[in-house]
Amino acid sequence: MARFLIGTIPVIGHVSPAVPIVRELVKRGHEVCWYTGQAFQSTVEKIGARFAPILSWLDYSDVKNVPSSLMDQREAAEGVQRLKFDLKNFFIDPALGQTKDLSEILDQFPADVLIADSMFLGISWIAEQKGLPWAEFGSSALALNSRNTAPFGLGLPPSNNPFRRLRNQGLKWFFGQKVLRHLRAYTNDLRSQLNLPACPVHYFEKISPFLYLSPSVPGFEYPRRDLPSQVHFTGALLSPLPAEFTPPVWWGELAGDTPIIHVTQGTVTTNAAELLVPTLQALEHENVLVVATTGGAPVDTLKLTHIPANARIEPFIPHAHLLPHVDVMVTNGGYNGVQMALANGVPLVVAGQTEEKPEVAARVEWAKVGINLRTRTPSPKQIKNAVKTLLANSSYRTRSEQFQTEMQQYNAPAIAATLLEQLATTKQPVLR
Repeated sequence: MARFLIGTIPVIGHVSPAVPIVRELVKRGHEVCWYTGQAFQSTVEKIGARFAPILSWLDYSDVKNVPSSLMDQREAAEGVQRLKFDLKNFFIDPALGQTKDLSEILDQFPADVLIADSMFLGISWIAEQKGLPWAEFGSSALALNSRNTAPFGLGLPPSNNPFRRLRNQGLKWFFGQKVLRHLRAYTNDLRSQLNLPACPVHYFEKISPFLYLSPSVPGFEYPRRDLPSQVHFTGALLSPLPAEFTPPVWWGELAGDTPIIHVTQGTVTTNAAELLVPTLQALEHENVLVVATTGGAPVDTLKLTHIPANARIEPFIPHAHLLPHVDVMVTNGGYNGVQMALANGVPLVVAGQTEEKPEVAARVEWAKVGINLRTRTPSPKQIKNAVKTLLANSSYRTRSEQFQTEMQQYNAPAIAATLLEQLATTKQPVLR
């Protein structure tokens, strides 16, 4: 049996995809130590892994640990500036502390293979220091640079049009030399403190040379002729049905003939005024049942003047229970939620412009499984028109159901665990 040390960014969207992988490794008899935020200790231990807490950098799994001044600066940034802010403060700055903690963990837990989510920088650095094989799993769309795609973060689809290919090449130069140049230099300054050589590309443009697990199906990712051979599609890494779930009192209403529209505010960008409230307003007088979830916030904090008669609002409902009943999902573009919707054949309305959400929204549009509203603050009219289009045009539902069928052909945890076992055995790149 092998020993695996995994590190994940302490946010639910980065932890959730790892749960099925770790559960499967433990089930197969391997030892797993999981280094992440304190808020996830019970999750880690419940599936039989050893928990290792964050000690040497900001554990933002509890938002109370995050200085309000930092969040104020983040809210003031828009578009690419917010992307740069997030990359520096939440992904690059922690790398030195991650490396320190991981070195100490390895003294007590000599792992055979290291595993990281795609934004967790410290694993790759400690692997480089100690000469250990390491694997990476995606927590969102594939960010890897390619001659067939525009720079990641702009939300631009691929194209065979010669003009657009030329445009993409220009954007890559501008993005690399102007937008990310400072971050690349900053990252290399941190690397120099660990006596690591400078890296010529930004870290999210570089993947593990051993194994990269992409948590979706090929049809949802842009085609790349230069896709590295260590990239493997596993199918969606979805959370299983919760063992305990008490349905709300209105749950029986989902069994009727009225179309069910689910709007989710997500778990990171949780300003209800951006998406949840406009959706309730948009559909108040439509013949639909709107099921809204707040991302954990109490319903009374929404400060709604009134709750429409056709709306049911809860802080949280497990998607595994809800989505089999849903006809259309309105979302800000969280990657895991989109994958869960497609696994249930549900078409999407996407309104997201923060983090990597423009890229997820662009893929939804490109794959013809939904409508991209291209804004994080859509008007009620935009939302209503999009929902009515998806209900009236069966092609979106048909396309989503095709993805559902494709996803059912993948046993994602088993695929991921088998590939990781191969890496642990051979210590060599695992190639397609």
